[in-house]
Amino acid sequence: MRKRHYILGALALAAVAGGGWYATLDKETRGLLAAMPTDRDVLAWQQDQRDAAFRAMDRLPVLAKASTMAPSATPLPLPAGQPLEIPGVDAYLAKQRAAGIVILQDGKVRFERYGLDFDASGRWTSFSVAKSFTSTLVGAAIQDGYIKSLDDKVSTYIPGLRGSAYDDVSVRQLLTMSSGVKWNEDYEDPNADVAKFNNAKPEAGMDATVSYMRKLPRAHPPGEVWHYNTGETNLIGVLVSSATKKPLAQYLQEKVWQPAGMEAEGTWLLGQSGHEIAGCCIQAATRDFARFGLFVLANGKVGDKQIVPADWFAQATTKQKDIGRPGKGYGFQWWTNDDGSVAAQGIFGQGIFIDPKRKLVIASNANWTRATLGPEPEAREAFYRQVQALIDAEAQPRS
Repeated sequence: MRKRHYILGALALAAVAGGGWYATLDKETRGLLAAMPTDRDVLAWQQDQRDAAFRAMDRLPVLAKASTMAPSATPLPLPAGQPLEIPGVDAYLAKQRAAGIVILQDGKVRFERYGLDFDASGRWTSFSVAKSFTSTLVGAAIQDGYIKSLDDKVSTYIPGLRGSAYDDVSVRQLLTMSSGVKWNEDYEDPNADVAKFNNAKPEAGMDATVSYMRKLPRAHPPGEVWHYNTGETNLIGVLVSSATKKPLAQYLQEKVWQPAGMEAEGTWLLGQSGHEIAGCCIQAATRDFARFGLFVLANGKVGDKQIVPADWFAQATTKQKDIGRPGKGYGFQWWTNDDGSVAAQGIFGQGIFIDPKRKLVIASNANWTRATLGPEPEAREAFYRQVQALIDAEAQPRS
């Protein structure tokens, strides 16, 4: 079964009426207007349509509105460091179809490059990179006392799930995608849950995600089997909103966007029920995606204020579940590596790679030729290892 690590359901949204959206497009994006997609199925978009749309997801007339995260009044400085010389980098970025890449090491910019006529002032979509932001909000809600324990039942915070297969599932199991609830995330299958979820009519007065997920059957006992399920990330978003009584974008602005010193406005697409789509589609500047990596490296502490529990990222970015791939695992909505590095990943080449040992952050946006298949993922893994090796070589004493 093909698993695409994103939420296509994010794009099954009501169209925005009127033509005022054109005025919201920057000059760069207006130049790509002829390539803008007119349907909502991202997998049906051609490459030139994706080039145009990924920088304007929050302004496309075929998608719904988005909530906004205001930038910090005191953006976190990203001073220039010694330029990192990376052999073959131009060819690598071209083959990745990279829109932006920012490499930070010890808080300094070691490398920064843009492509596809994108630049540092634009916002590129995240796809499933948003999952790692959403899980961080769970940590913030625990720190704030809104969520008492990761071992609490999900139905404690989402009453609509009572009596469903999720009634015995804990918050921890939802975070690690080990609920045991049956789910099909094969986007090639028109009868997959994610396809039916897109078009399902929610029960009256109920969130669309809850309405669909509460009807799913159980496949395994809770906690035993890891199974990628973007619908569950959407449930996490509902849980956080229910616990905090705040929209996700507002809570993200309060707990991450402004404390972490984001320099540019960010946006978060809204779903059928008018709530932020927790598993997808945060739009941000590449530098601000990199700043999130620094927030993680600082263990969520800004100045003397701890935004998440002091041990949150130690748990979240450690392998909690085996995923059947040597050297890799899954934490709290993070992809983990046995060398201690971790990544947030979204389809078509969106990513934040974080290596605490080397104080290294690599934020990248792209438009791969395919969502997750093809040569680009493996090449990106090799690039991460190349940068790690270059950092290590610098640290070696000179003879």
